[in-house]
Amino acid sequence: MAFAFTVNNSGIPNVVGDHKVVTGTFTNGASDTGGTISTGLSYVEFFVVQQTGSAVTTDAPVANESFPLSSGDVTIVTDANADGVWYAYGR
Repeated sequence: MAFAFTVNNSGIPNVVGDHKVVTGTFTNGASDTGGTISTGLSYVEFFVVQQTGSAVTTDAPVANESFPLSSGDVTIVTDANADGVWYAYGR
């Protein structure tokens, strides 16, 4: 299985003033160590990624970007075979 992600809210973000909040999940295959999440936003100001599950992580998952990001695609780096959730805030 390859890296995959979902966008929750059926792709319809929560609106906060002139900003949007989008959430989702990510999954990795046995040897995958991250990938790119297309948030649906055109400008990302804040991004959080959190691993889920019962196993202890060796390294915390991170966004491999500098913010603010003038694109909605965020590349993340994780431990191999890690799954988790993400949260993006922007426009």
